[in-house]
Amino acid sequence: MDLFEAIKNRYSYRGEYKEIEIPIKHLKQVVEAGLQAPSGSNKQTTSFVIVNDEIILNKIREVLPKVKPIQTTSAIILCIMDKNPEQIHGNPHYEIEDCSAATENMLIAITALGYASVWLDGILRSDQIAENLGEIINLPKTKTVRIVLPIGIPTIDGPRPDKLPFDQRAWFNQYNGE
Repeated sequence: MDLFEAIKNRYSYRGEYKEIEIPIKHLKQVVEAGLQAPSGSNKQTTSFVIVNDEIILNKIREVLPKVKPIQTTSAIILCIMDKNPEQIHGNPHYEIEDCSAATENMLIAITALGYASVWLDGILRSDQIAENLGEIINLPKTKTVRIVLPIGIPTIDGPRPDKLPFDQRAWFNQYNGE
């Protein structure tokens, strides 16, 4: 699958996955795509924990019991960032942007390899979920889990929402929207 096809085919899959093990080679390829993402001032602040151990997966499932993809996946990637990042050149930190760029690279790689995922973010900031996940993976108190990506092969094809056409969201030289 070429790059543009992977971008077009990527979607957020929120269903159950088939019972298959994701090869370590594929997990490394996905995370390598994340490691190649741009980062503010090239600080490379985002780190990752790949979980494919069934005991640890079950602990994560207990923390996120209502998230279908988490319940059926055989691998999860957790994106890690500092809780209190330092400023860069006197400007606000870019760790959220760094983590987001890495995540999008990984989502495209996941699609290119024939898998699906969903970007889990907002749910982590409620009910101490990020902290609980951090404890499970032995995360230092100075770090936090920012994004979680379950990976798998969907049991059914998920809906790919239609995107608005170019001329409704993009223009040359000046804004022409409402």
